[in-house]
Amino acid sequence: MMEEQTTTVPGDRKFVQALGLLDSTMIVAGSMIGSGIFIVSADIARQVGSSGWLLVVWVITGLLTVAAALSYGELAAMMPQAGGQYVYLRQAYGPLWGFLYGWTLFLVIQTGTIAAVAVGLARFLGVLVPAISATRWVVPPLNLSAHYAVSLSTQQLAGICVIFLLTAINSRGVKIGKVIQNVFTSAKVLALAALVGLGVLCAWHGGALHANLQDFWTPHHVASIKSDFAWVPAVSALSAMGMFVAICAAQVGSLFSADAWNNVTFIAGEVKDPRRNIPAALLLGTALVISLYLLVNLAYLVMLPVAAIQYAPDDRVATAAIGTVFGNGSAVIMAIAIVVSTFGCNNGLILAGARVYYAMARDGLFFRSIGSLNAARVPAAGLWLQCFWACLLVLPRTRLHDPVTGAEAYGNLYGNLLDYVIFAVLIFYILTIGGLFVLRRSQPHAPRPYRAWGYPVVPGAYLVMALAIAMVLLLYKTQTTWPGLLIVLAGVPVYFFWRGRSHPGPKP
Repeated sequence: MMEEQTTTVPGDRKFVQALGLLDSTMIVAGSMIGSGIFIVSADIARQVGSSGWLLVVWVITGLLTVAAALSYGELAAMMPQAGGQYVYLRQAYGPLWGFLYGWTLFLVIQTGTIAAVAVGLARFLGVLVPAISATRWVVPPLNLSAHYAVSLSTQQLAGICVIFLLTAINSRGVKIGKVIQNVFTSAKVLALAALVGLGVLCAWHGGALHANLQDFWTPHHVASIKSDFAWVPAVSALSAMGMFVAICAAQVGSLFSADAWNNVTFIAGEVKDPRRNIPAALLLGTALVISLYLLVNLAYLVMLPVAAIQYAPDDRVATAAIGTVFGNGSAVIMAIAIVVSTFGCNNGLILAGARVYYAMARDGLFFRSIGSLNAARVPAAGLWLQCFWACLLVLPRTRLHDPVTGAEAYGNLYGNLLDYVIFAVLIFYILTIGGLFVLRRSQPHAPRPYRAWGYPVVPGAYLVMALAIAMVLLLYKTQTTWPGLLIVLAGVPVYFFWRGRSHPGPKP
């Protein structure tokens, strides 16, 4: 048996390079597949209005994701270090830009997603265990203001327990974390494949298929898309310009259901032969998931007419689809599938995220204790800090009032925060892929074991398409774009605070 390699960290323990190509691919795929594929097609269908355009949205998502993965492969092969995207931005634009990414990742992107996925898991676990409920209180809501409160329901408690459990598992070593990831990713890939097979083999409903083919490109029952700027006209998918806007706006659901594929770059220090395996894992993982996503949406269209997708109860399209075969038992089947999916997704997010904070700490831009490894050769301090902050994000609630009855309900603050940073996440992707061009010019002789396929056309096309989507979001989703920019910009004074405390310099 080949001995495990290690990555030396001067004056510290060594990372264990225990992740092979299969493990890395499972991290890519497992971090991508959460609960989004089971629900977001409803909102996409409401925006674009037809089966053909629904598929176009997912095809564009697939092209963007794979193009980005191909570009990241070159950066990963150049800089196979813990921290991944943080390191790429630091090298291309300077430490401030790397820090702003890491700051936003810790504050909201990674931790907010961990919180959202954990509570989503608990929500579907409640289908199986009724005691886990959003309205069964351990600590009743304490109203802090007209808009915010804090509480602890059994659903929130279950979410916190999941975060704590997965953090404890991953703090015991990367080999344990990879076993969890491989098992649960394999299970949810099989679940998606079963959903596809169900549609093709058992649920070939002539009525749904005929209706979807008959109006393949004709939008029906589309939502109007309004801007927060008075000078920008409202549009809908019934016009050519409106369809362009609708497709771009719909990417919020599809593109970010396919997000987190970049997490494998965070753990480059623990991948065997990272210059070869990380680019390969990025391509294989994204291609696998995008193919499954397209096939799942085809299965939806075989089982359900577009109108049923648009108005699926609580947007649970997958539940409605398999309900055509299993009837009332579909809710339990999908609850089990989503619990498995979200558990594996959160394992990948928790495993990978702490490596970015570790890299920041090694550069003197985060708490010094986060830049060390425990006896199991993992950044346990970063894992537990991430756990603590993600659990805190589970507790705050937004106060909502039914406009008809006046009854009070409670939303989740992390949901708002994630909406706010969607635009910022896209900008960081654009900056990182733009960094590919910057580094080709500034470091032309740097070793590049893998070069981005199709350069400069493929990464250039990504930049054009992503910038178009960003502009549409800026114009038509203003309320969820400018707050995200404020969160990012709030990191600027924090960066200078950290830099003032030490004299950072990238560590090998």
